[in-house]
Amino acid sequence: MNTAENILNLDKSLMILDDDEVFRNRLITAMKRKGYDAYGAASILEAKSFLSEKFPKYAVIDLRLDDGNGLEIVSLLSKKRPDSKIVMLTGYGNIPTAVAAVKEGACDYLAKPADADDIESALKAPYSSSPEPPKNPMSADRVKWEHILRVYELCNRNVSETARRLKMHRRTLQRILQKKSPK
Repeated sequence: MNTAENILNLDKSLMILDDDEVFRNRLITAMKRKGYDAYGAASILEAKSFLSEKFPKYAVIDLRLDDGNGLEIVSLLSKKRPDSKIVMLTGYGNIPTAVAAVKEGACDYLAKPADADDIESALKAPYSSSPEPPKNPMSADRVKWEHILRVYELCNRNVSETARRLKMHRRTLQRILQKKSPK
């Protein structure tokens, strides 16, 4: 292996593009613990600013951002650095956007909430295969709980609005929110 190949294999640069500040910071911390040179961006504009200086080997990009669509950054990064590994994250998963993400250059597509282990598995998986299933996946009840809390937060903690968007009775939602989170 020559020196250039060694440098590429040692490149652990990772850009995390997500407008959810708490999630982004938690993921940056977790990925730094795993040995990545992780840094974050909160918007398309901020990501483009980072990409004007350097192109990371790895990227985790949210699909829907306050100032646009993460597919724009996937396309830009995959054209400038063809050997990059990009994982698309979204809370609004569907088949057409997954196909679009892969066509633009993403290697995988994960639905939120995804943890650092799931993301690292997707980043390390060879392009020719899918990543191994998670060792400790969240239970279905936990995924449901996380989704309800995310919608609740997006509705500014308004129970009535959250219940309308989730198409559930307000009192049912209140009972769910009063319980402890499932394991």
